[in-house]
Amino acid sequence: MSFLTAEWRKLAIANYSIDPGILVKYLPAGTELDIWQDKCYVSLVGFLFKDTRLRGIRIPFHSNFEEVNLRFYVCYKEGKIWKRAVVFIKEIVPRYALAFVANTFYKEHYLAVPMCYLWTENESMLDVIYEWKMKGQWQSFSVAAAAAPIAIEAGSEAEFITEHYWGYSKFNESTTIEYEVRHPRWEQYLVNSFDINIDFDLNYGEDFAFLNHQAPDSVMLAEGSKVSVENKKVIKVPKTR
Repeated sequence: MSFLTAEWRKLAIANYSIDPGILVKYLPAGTELDIWQDKCYVSLVGFLFKDTRLRGIRIPFHSNFEEVNLRFYVCYKEGKIWKRAVVFIKEIVPRYALAFVANTFYKEHYLAVPMCYLWTENESMLDVIYEWKMKGQWQSFSVAAAAAPIAIEAGSEAEFITEHYWGYSKFNESTTIEYEVRHPRWEQYLVNSFDINIDFDLNYGEDFAFLNHQAPDSVMLAEGSKVSVENKKVIKVPKTR
């Protein structure tokens, strides 16, 4: 049985090119950075969890909620297969229990703060906004897009960003937590405009403060789908001399 099942919907994604050296200390053991067309990306992602179940059980007051995270992209070689994955700098959710479970079982970096979201939709447009309160200051990420979803093209930047089906977290310098995230290929909406009103230093630390003064390379809005997060695997990486 999957550890968690849910729907991930209306994923607002802002992608920033970054000096790979900044991310080295965040790399889980055994992984390496996944680069797209000579760019190393971090992504700010806001979305909604719907109908969330833990081991098949819906937890009262914890089945529908927002998440905003900052993540980057890695790959891990198992035998002859390269697994393409994400690593999270921090994941922000509205309830403490959600953060506790993820941090305890998967060694993630969840934080619970007040949050809200708003979707506005008609025949021609879709507006999505995610808001959260960090240390007394409201932050927001909003996207306005066309209402009709379209396919994500093979070989595109959007495919690179959305087609990572594994997650890794750093337990210590020689141990990594691995888990699989299963979902079908997603569709996206054509983005017309966006607004990012957040303090990256306040939310993610001084390593990412420079993003306060950097425009994203791209902004996307993916529809999402049903997903499952599979049970974790502990990877021991031999130390190199």
